Amino acid sequence: MKIRPVILCGGSGTRLWKGFKKFQAKQFIDLGGWNLFCKCLERLNSKHFDFPIISTNKKYLKEVKKNLKKIKIKKYIIVLEPEKKNTAPAILSSILVKDIPMEQPVMFFPADHMMENFKIFVKKVIYKIRFLNDKNIFLFGIKPNHPSSQYGYLITKKNKNNIHQVSQFIEKPNKYRAKKLIKKKAYWNSGIFLARKKSILKNFRTHSKNIYEKCIESAYKGIYKNKTLFLNKKIYNKINPSSFDISILEKSNEVMAITLSIPWSDLGSWSEITKIFHKNKNKYFNRKNVYLKPWGKYVNLFRGKNFLVKELQINSKSSISLQKHFHRSEYWTVTQGKPKITINKKISYKNRGESVFINSGDIHRIENKFKVPVKIMEVQTGLILQENDIVRYKDIYGRIK
Repeated sequence: MKIRPVILCGGSGTRLWKGFKKFQAKQFIDLGGWNLFCKCLERLNSKHFDFPIISTNKKYLKEVKKNLKKIKIKKYIIVLEPEKKNTAPAILSSILVKDIPMEQPVMFFPADHMMENFKIFVKKVIYKIRFLNDKNIFLFGIKPNHPSSQYGYLITKKNKNNIHQVSQFIEKPNKYRAKKLIKKKAYWNSGIFLARKKSILKNFRTHSKNIYEKCIESAYKGIYKNKTLFLNKKIYNKINPSSFDISILEKSNEVMAITLSIPWSDLGSWSEITKIFHKNKNKYFNRKNVYLKPWGKYVNLFRGKNFLVKELQINSKSSISLQKHFHRSEYWTVTQGKPKITINKKISYKNRGESVFINSGDIHRIENKFKVPVKIMEVQTGLILQENDIVRYKDIYGRIK
């Protein structure tokens, strides 16, 4: 029996758009001819997977259909939430369509993740399917490559069958605690999991009966047309929002872990997104977009809707001006060197891999006190992204009039 993929496609991406009243959902952002939702669809278009179920809300219905057409996926079912209620109701309602047999293994994928070495991932999945039963859930844990405060963590222990069982969930810790968790061999909680349909239903009936009853009633009284299940609005809106982790995973004693060591990210911050551009900057590079400055140079790699990705190089003993912007915010991630960074009255030295955020109106500067050139990946966000949006306070190159 093939694996049924369910793509959770209702996230809004608010973390990326500080200060914006309207913003793009992360999974649909054009990152240079591709987006995360399409990448997810492409990964799942293989012999091991059945046609997909897409869980989303009415706000994104046109966008979802447009991308399905772009990837040429003709067979699918969309389950449409009338209102966002977090992941627990979205997950349960997505498996209530009749096309999923009770014994079929179902895999849930957030639409906004990046994942490499997918063949290794699938190989592990195929092996673990034999251990599925009518009550367990397999959650995918990713081996951390740095102490991140962006993700939740899993603590596991091996049971009598030599399978990793999740013994503890840790919500997003600070970096100090993240370092300690990594020493304890904790894994990132990927939010990807595998279970039989029957197991998901049993776990909701046991641990979250109210969501179970309301979702079933909403699906039963919903309307199905044009490959889309429109959940009943009146019933669904009575559900209290809740995450799948809190409603089910943290209550069940049958949560197992499939551990992986592959490149993975949920791209929940601009610093994570810039890693993609940095890794593939040769694909985005255009000589016409290189600009020389007295302190070094910068290259515009990609201009998207309300954002611009660029790479800065600050030469030895050089400095950009002490400045501010009225119309844009900036996210900096250091990729080389050790810059001295000023943000208002705060001064700090940053190492490779560290990031800072500069809000519009913040007075800021980058200085390179050392021999090695400083390189920084910068993302500008705002409705106006122009080079003349600069007010200089101090400048060693005489550019203040």
